Amino acid sequence: MRGISTVFRKEVRESLRDRRAVFNTLLLGPILFPVLFLGLAYFGVSLQEERAEKTLEVPVIGQEHAPNLVEFLQQQGMVVLPPPDDPEALVREQKAEVIIRIPDDFADHWREGTPAPVEVIADPSRRESGTALNRVRWILNGYNQLIGRLRLQLRGISSNLDSPIQIKDVDLSTPKSRALMVMIFLPYILMLTAFTGGLHQAMDSTAGEKERQSLEPLLINPVARWQIMSGKMLATNFFAFASLTLTLLSFKLFLPFMPIDQLGLDLHLSSQAVLKILLVIAPVTVLAAALLTLLAAYAKTYKEAQSYMGLVILIPIIPSMLFMVNPVKPETHMMWPPLFSQNLLIGEIVRGETIPALWLGLSFGGTLTLGLILAAIAATLYNRPKLIFTSS
Repeated sequence: MRGISTVFRKEVRESLRDRRAVFNTLLLGPILFPVLFLGLAYFGVSLQEERAEKTLEVPVIGQEHAPNLVEFLQQQGMVVLPPPDDPEALVREQKAEVIIRIPDDFADHWREGTPAPVEVIADPSRRESGTALNRVRWILNGYNQLIGRLRLQLRGISSNLDSPIQIKDVDLSTPKSRALMVMIFLPYILMLTAFTGGLHQAMDSTAGEKERQSLEPLLINPVARWQIMSGKMLATNFFAFASLTLTLLSFKLFLPFMPIDQLGLDLHLSSQAVLKILLVIAPVTVLAAALLTLLAAYAKTYKEAQSYMGLVILIPIIPSMLFMVNPVKPETHMMWPPLFSQNLLIGEIVRGETIPALWLGLSFGGTLTLGLILAAIAATLYNRPKLIFTSS
């Protein structure tokens, strides 16, 4: 064990001397990820509020066919613009977000008591027009319900007859649980940090030392090679965990500045939640360090190691993207797979849910076991003579 600690101290000391690597690992990543994420979220929330409060200006074709409807639209705060010559082209060219068209037979249907058509011309595939489109639909639905109730009352029929059941939403969500809608990218960012935090250390301590020809003098020391490998892997794990911790603390510090109070969300991460997330993701840093050390030992040159690491970055993306596309309810049998279980558990922690000890044990054990298996494979590579001579 003395050999492991000696190699660990050597690797950490050498890495700390590289100011550029320290800046990228311990400062740039932990600050850049939270600032970028929160900046985008802040911009999105602010833009959504601005669009919701913006004066709704909508061209209306066929205003003469439904003057009462046009008056209702104006009463709801909509600015009714003159009709364009080619409404479809105007929408396609993004010169108008939404256009209302009242057909010529609107009045005939109205007098006959049959549903009178009103066309809403828009391009729902353009996300920037979504707010205006929803506001127009909401106003038209309000007018539709109002006229329907008035017609029933004129015929001496209770307006409640068209609603045989009354639906009441019992919202059991909390400001904490609703925060997951905004924090959906947090597990992915933390997983990515766990892999990238020790990236430079893993490549430099093996592939880099091969090219500098400083690995051979280290291996001829009277220390078992698996201990040398373990010391290097622990150094990689140290930087990965440090980067992860700093990233999480940055989120804790920056989240209170988000403009989300009016949305009914609670994005504050308590110290207890931070500790829980660190506990959940700690074995991922071991897995990442073992995988990075294994690939660095397999690579013949530093440049080849870089090509492998580019593929490694894709690994934490897979489970996060799967859960974004297909959300699932956490179950006990889902706690075995590494990375998948951490995504689920981090989501539960952000929601403020109580995590069963069995889930934590299965997640921790499954991920740590795979990490130790990869570390054992890396140790076998360190025992091969090719480890030194592949770069020559």
